[in-house]
Amino acid sequence: MKNIIIFITALLAISGCSNTKESKSANKTFSNSIAMEFVLIPSGSFEMGTDKKIGNTDEFPPHNVTISRNFYLGKFEVTQEQWIKIMSSNPSEFKNNSNPVESVNWYDVQKFISKLNALENTTKYRLPTEAEWEYAARAASQSIYSFGDSADKLASYAWYYDKSSKQPFQTHFVGQKKPNKWGLYDMHGNVWEWTADWYDSEYYAKSPEKDPINNLSSLKNIAIRGGGWINSAEYMRSAVRHHKLPVAREDDLGFRVAFDIE
Repeated sequence: MKNIIIFITALLAISGCSNTKESKSANKTFSNSIAMEFVLIPSGSFEMGTDKKIGNTDEFPPHNVTISRNFYLGKFEVTQEQWIKIMSSNPSEFKNNSNPVESVNWYDVQKFISKLNALENTTKYRLPTEAEWEYAARAASQSIYSFGDSADKLASYAWYYDKSSKQPFQTHFVGQKKPNKWGLYDMHGNVWEWTADWYDSEYYAKSPEKDPINNLSSLKNIAIRGGGWINSAEYMRSAVRHHKLPVAREDDLGFRVAFDIE
């Protein structure tokens, strides 16, 4: 009888490991069918925004936010190669398969995500919220940048505008700079990234503490994060907020994708 129980237990363990959803929730990373790589972002709390000595008015007041569930976030910004696989076109100004896709508006991104969900037979792909984005960008830091308060090291982590640099002023291959402590690349610079939130400059004064998302579509603009290749070091800060009309297509504006865990 003891041997039978051991055998049944082993079978249950094997069958559990074959369940894709369960294995994804247990893994720190995963890749999908179009080679998008994802990093597990653990639930937790952090102080969102910044103080008046450093930040802009739409970053006030600094406030506690709780991300209540683990989720996955793209290790890299979505590349042109990945966009082409889903959309069969490439709208980017600076064409290179390994560069982030840009010149895509928010509605274009929603179409991409819808088609990606259909391809993967799921509904779990989406854009990150502003809170999720900043939480992931900070990677358990409360400093100005994910790596510290000084911009002296920024060139090791970000593609951004530096007039003393000899680099071409355009987008660059994803993943060439250092990642943050959670293994995410280009959270500072390269291209701005669309989020799921509609933008309100006064939202921080009234947003809920748990899993905030501003879904008031009566607002005009969408929140974007991260800074782009054309921006100075000031725009690379983890707390910086910016916004664009959802129809905007610009050569310094792309996105990365989140994936829900049940």
